[in-house]
Amino acid sequence: MFETIRNAWKIKDLRNKILFTLGMLLVYRFAAAIRLPNINFAAAADMASGSLFAMMDLFNGGTLANFTFLATGITPYITASIIMQLLTMAIPALERLQKEGEEGRKKITQITRYVGVSLALVQSLAIMMTNRGILINNAWYMVALIGIIHAAGTAFAMWLGESISEKGIGNGISLLIFINIISKLPVDIVNGVKNVLAGQTSAWIIPAVGIGVLIIIVAVVFVNLGERRIPIVYSKRISGRKMYGGQSTYIPMRVNSSGVLPLIFAMTFVNLPSMILPYFEEWSFTQFYMRNLGPGSVTYAVVMVLLIIAFAYFYSTITFNPFEMAENLRKYGGKVRGIREGKPTAVYMQKISSRITLFSALFLAFLAVIPMAILATTGSSSPLQATSILIMVSVAIETSKQIEAQLISHNHRGFL
Repeated sequence: MFETIRNAWKIKDLRNKILFTLGMLLVYRFAAAIRLPNINFAAAADMASGSLFAMMDLFNGGTLANFTFLATGITPYITASIIMQLLTMAIPALERLQKEGEEGRKKITQITRYVGVSLALVQSLAIMMTNRGILINNAWYMVALIGIIHAAGTAFAMWLGESISEKGIGNGISLLIFINIISKLPVDIVNGVKNVLAGQTSAWIIPAVGIGVLIIIVAVVFVNLGERRIPIVYSKRISGRKMYGGQSTYIPMRVNSSGVLPLIFAMTFVNLPSMILPYFEEWSFTQFYMRNLGPGSVTYAVVMVLLIIAFAYFYSTITFNPFEMAENLRKYGGKVRGIREGKPTAVYMQKISSRITLFSALFLAFLAVIPMAILATTGSSSPLQATSILIMVSVAIETSKQIEAQLISHNHRGFL
């Protein structure tokens, strides 16, 4: 990876893209440090340390704990993207838009932006309404003003992410989450060391966490780079005086093709009741849910695992069509070695996809359950969560691949 970056730095176009990306990330972190007036920061920090908002604060780089300009951050846009993907499957008008090509996708992206900003406003208002101690002055106009500021912060984060994707290197939204997690790690590590020195946690936690982090990084890299290669044979055909085909190749099917999306989808849905029910504290069901079904309970972990598996299969369904792939192979004279063309090929590829998806889903579920198990066993959470490691490693690998692809493209242009 470092060799790739060094080679990219020698090329002016790639160097400018890397500098642009770093500049936008720096602007984002400066904006994340802008604190708002009329905020009780001690109450905000206590709120963000709870199990409900801890993951949100992790994705936002500590901005929720400080209730800054980017307190809602990029997470409402991610939630909006999830909602739009689900609605595209259910609403025919959106499905037709998606099939219209580039123009249709632009319209869906525009709708997603509006939904993301609206969710940021609703999320900010919900946090302030359920945590009255955050605001020093609880007047309605102050609540509305801060909600609008947070919605503007989400719009600003979306613009930065899309600018990075268009003019920089890598996926802008993923890089914003990446830099948020990186920025929060030093504080979490220092707090963990302080707890050990103060005798609040055992000293063996530090080497255990270090070994666990290395194991998780190796596992994530192994799974993310893993692929199942389906052997393909193309039959020979003559067109004019030339002969085509007659060669063997393979179709690579990534083991973790969905990335971290099923995990984020599941976390969003499993935490939704915990964000809504505090509005109805007087209900007996609310108290029952928070005591027996809320974050930290066994039922919560089981539901999380089931949702991760369900979303992994859902994402696989909308991104991989075995019948379409089998038809394309048939048109170009290709076939899976040892499998008949047409429907048998589609069934065979569907079976392989299902097995790979199940393994990927169970791997993501394992990573999601690790922090809960550590908290239940030791009574303290690890500063380096398995989920954050998965996101960081996945984003680093994808960004490195994009740099390598642009290096290859540049070298080909120079050769031609």
